Amino acid sequence: MKRRRFASFLLLGILSAASPTGFCVEFGVRGQLSFWLAAHDRPVSEGSSGLRYIPDFSLKKNFQPGLAFDAEVSVNAYGALQGTSFRDLETSGKIKPYRVWVRIATSRFEARLGLQKINFGSAMLLRPLMWFDSIDPNDPLQLTEGVYGLLLKYTFLNNANVWLWGLYGNDEPAGWQTIPTLGESPEFGGRVQIPSFSGEMALSFHHRRLDADRSPEPLPPGEKDAVPEDRIGFDGKWDIGPGVWVEAGLTRQGFAYFPLKYQKTLSLGLDYTFSLGHGLHLLAEHLEFDASSGAWTRGQTLSLTALTLDYPLGLLDRIQGVVFHNWTNGDWYRLATWKRTYDRWSFFLIGFWNPAQYRIYAGQRHSNLFAGKGFQIMAVFNH
Repeated sequence: MKRRRFASFLLLGILSAASPTGFCVEFGVRGQLSFWLAAHDRPVSEGSSGLRYIPDFSLKKNFQPGLAFDAEVSVNAYGALQGTSFRDLETSGKIKPYRVWVRIATSRFEARLGLQKINFGSAMLLRPLMWFDSIDPNDPLQLTEGVYGLLLKYTFLNNANVWLWGLYGNDEPAGWQTIPTLGESPEFGGRVQIPSFSGEMALSFHHRRLDADRSPEPLPPGEKDAVPEDRIGFDGKWDIGPGVWVEAGLTRQGFAYFPLKYQKTLSLGLDYTFSLGHGLHLLAEHLEFDASSGAWTRGQTLSLTALTLDYPLGLLDRIQGVVFHNWTNGDWYRLATWKRTYDRWSFFLIGFWNPAQYRIYAGQRHSNLFAGKGFQIMAVFNH
């Protein structure tokens, strides 16, 4: 309720800023309409279809040369059908804010307040620094919930940049998180990114308090409710012929009795485009995750490898194959995608062969669309 109230107040502020004051105001309206139909081969055959529309309204107001105000409001409205026959169809749907933010920006500084997307890091598929988003690497639309907060960013003349953020009211897990943030508890952090040889590298930090009462795993008796958590992340990316990158994170959770206080995550990746036909692009990543009682001790581990191959068949068509392998439990995730793109329309045909529970990494929200064996057809219209 408080988040809705905040979004309403922010929307009123945007409308007030759009009122005539002698300055030129630029308005923009765009949107994305998508339809999907999926079929699965599971113990009980299920089908799923849905419709989603994300309208996006924006405005920009130049106060003086080099100083501008802009804002964005978008809504995620969707409905879905699922069932084995017309008699037992189940319906679901929701309308909720997707992005609601305002920003003041100069050529080197920006301050953005509201419901926004914050993501960073060099990894593409297996991302240790997926702290504030939950993007499924196999989702053609790359949709994710936003976070409520204030983001400050300054860029220096050499393209080095500094980020500072403060978040509030985000009580649902994101990314690799399994325990949500304590309600009405502020979060804060920052990031420093600098040029490095033929690329760049960065150091990031974030602090929050966990709501231990909402942990999906049972905690020892007497564990405190508000558990402090600190995260440190490092990432870098360089072009040395192939592109290579590293992304790593260390998380410390201040539990009183729960033994697995530390999580360490490391991802290494590379990509290269071979001069075969129209250009065959290869991308590979490997991730190691460890939860333990100490920062430098071994505990419960997870190993994942991802490999993608994509190839443009021409100006309109592209095919892609993706394979994920969980070395810890032996699971394989396989998807093949054909995509056709026009000016406003995009069409996807996706075939998949995955475990019955689609969950590539810890913390990922369970999804039925790519679970088991099956296919999905999707049409997307952008205006």
